[in-house]
Amino acid sequence: MADTSFLTWPFFEDRHRALAADLDRWAETALKDVDHGDVDAACRDLVARMGRDGWLTHSAPDPSDPSSGLDVRSLCLIRETLARHDGLADFAFAMQGLGAGAISLFGSDAQRREWLTRTRAGGALAAFALTEPKSGSDVADIACSAEETADGYVLNGEKTWISNGGIADLYVVFARTGEGPGAKGLSAFIVPAETEGFTIAERIDVIAPHPLARLKFENCRIPKDALIGERGKGFRIAMSVLDVFRSTVGAAALGFARRALDEALARASGRELFGAPMAELQMVQGHLADMALDVDAAALLIYRAAWTKDGGAARVSREASMAKLYATEAAQRVIDAAVQIHGGDGVRSGAVVERLYREIRALRIYEGASDVQKVVIARHALAEQG
Repeated sequence: MADTSFLTWPFFEDRHRALAADLDRWAETALKDVDHGDVDAACRDLVARMGRDGWLTHSAPDPSDPSSGLDVRSLCLIRETLARHDGLADFAFAMQGLGAGAISLFGSDAQRREWLTRTRAGGALAAFALTEPKSGSDVADIACSAEETADGYVLNGEKTWISNGGIADLYVVFARTGEGPGAKGLSAFIVPAETEGFTIAERIDVIAPHPLARLKFENCRIPKDALIGERGKGFRIAMSVLDVFRSTVGAAALGFARRALDEALARASGRELFGAPMAELQMVQGHLADMALDVDAAALLIYRAAWTKDGGAARVSREASMAKLYATEAAQRVIDAAVQIHGGDGVRSGAVVERLYREIRALRIYEGASDVQKVVIARHALAEQG
């Protein structure tokens, strides 16, 4: 049983505690036997079910209510809970929020009505197309171009490592419109999957299967109203979206870590070694103590960042980077220790901790690799000192 004592922390309101309890009960049944054999089909099914049962209403603001917004604490609690039960379910939920994030934060009323209504109901899958073959961490180096025409824009270029690539109905694409050099010349656009000139160039397989793809745009024509927000503000839009969702990556890592700790505690308590329960060995106790410490420290950083954002902070780049960096690195340590405690069974294909070991590695890379987070944190510390 996962520890829920953290829900008494002052970061949360009663509605958050109720949300976590309700989702955990739902996940116990709904996610018990997710079929990972066909990840495309599994993701479509998960999105449909989460939409049907109301969980995706938390992934984006209600387009019929101008006062509604994103509650980052809810997003983090949902991702943590889903990840603890099933990594693919967490992925499916997260991409509905991240994929439509630019529309949630900067879209017009018409864009929000058209797309958020569908993503919140599970009727459309979303994707966030930022990374390119030659620009991963350096977003300002994007080469994909959007040339303005009399009736819209023409996209040319590629995107890669795009989550939900190949199955999404909606792609938010960042491209160079040339208002200035580097970060000053980017804009964001809505590109429906059926748009002529847009193709899936390659499907990408990774150690923990998820739908990923390389996208290609060849004279891809989109209308003027595909532009999200203002021209030349694409970098700000992308960073604002990541500012919200970066903490949730840490929350997913926390969910993986909690599950790994639970599995390690059960293993240590139930297995005998040298004539006594493994849990009585001081070395094992040391591992378990380190794991529990990492879990709680990660949770504190994650929910501090989420609480700060929900409290009205315009940007939480420093807090979100700290949360994402610590939580993902800590989860890697916790899961590695859980594998070690399981011994040979820890690397058996299909074992819970083996699956977690494959799942966690990508979180230290996407939405800002760990080294990039260190740069962000250091720059903020230097700016405060200056």
